[in-house]
Amino acid sequence: MVEVVRNGFVESVHHGRIAVTAPDGSLIAAAGAVDAPFFPRSAVKPLQAVGMVRLGLDLTGELLALVCASHSGEAFHVEGIRAILDRAGLGEEALQTPPDLPVDETARQAALAAGRPPQPITMNCSGKHAGMLCTAALNQWPTEDYRHPEHPVQQGILAAIGDLTGDEPTALAVDGCGAPLAAVTLAGVARAFGRIARAAGRTPEARIAAAIRSHPDWVSGTRRDESALLRAVPGLVAKGGAEAVYAAGLPDGRGIAIKIMDGSQRARPVLLAGILRRLGFDHETVREQAAPPVLGHGTPVGEVRAVLDGVLPEPGLPSRP
Repeated sequence: MVEVVRNGFVESVHHGRIAVTAPDGSLIAAAGAVDAPFFPRSAVKPLQAVGMVRLGLDLTGELLALVCASHSGEAFHVEGIRAILDRAGLGEEALQTPPDLPVDETARQAALAAGRPPQPITMNCSGKHAGMLCTAALNQWPTEDYRHPEHPVQQGILAAIGDLTGDEPTALAVDGCGAPLAAVTLAGVARAFGRIARAAGRTPEARIAAAIRSHPDWVSGTRRDESALLRAVPGLVAKGGAEAVYAAGLPDGRGIAIKIMDGSQRARPVLLAGILRRLGFDHETVREQAAPPVLGHGTPVGEVRAVLDGVLPEPGLPSRP
């Protein structure tokens, strides 16, 4: 799916899977085993957030976007998580995320320079965990065991994932942050993102889509490829995940989901941007992410590029956001 080219020579390759769905959920294009269960990792967070909103989570705006986030640990992210916990009448000690330093290099260096140790609140999944805690507190459910698969919050999230993907979630596992993680299909994830992106009114899906679109820096960070892509493509709803998973929904209801099989994050934004170009989106950010340069002595001598011939046709007249 992705090649690394240096001076015309293919130096490395990344294999992957692609699912692109129509607004009705049917497959438009596919490469690889798109109907096989896999772990969507943090790309599933918008679906989990839909489940929380269905259970009564009443956050809006940037705080709701933060519940969907794999955040960078920048100062505004940390303050936002504290605001969510305060809404639930809880402190940072309620978070059961493993202690970590911020993902963002600038924020990480600032934490190290200040002598701050890894903390649960700066772990990139703490927004999701704060949302789970807030959902439990609003329903007067226990908060001490909010990560347990049988907890009402996790059962509601699992039901939402099944409903949005059209799959029967299987192989319940533990994600890196400690929350339950269910296996679904790549086609199901694409279908779910299309449904969220197309949603209208005040439905939980529409609320999640609006939060992600309006607050891209809260979904990831100020210096991340995901937030840049969200700002570049109007109406896009997108979320990446560990092990090189990426999913996106277009406002017309089309959905995209990809998985790089070796887990290389280098290939993840390249493949999604390449697919968006094939679907007709032409924007400077999309072009840049679709072909980052390979350097030789500091000068571009090649590129990392998606390989989509036979999967998606060349676009006609491009859409220009």
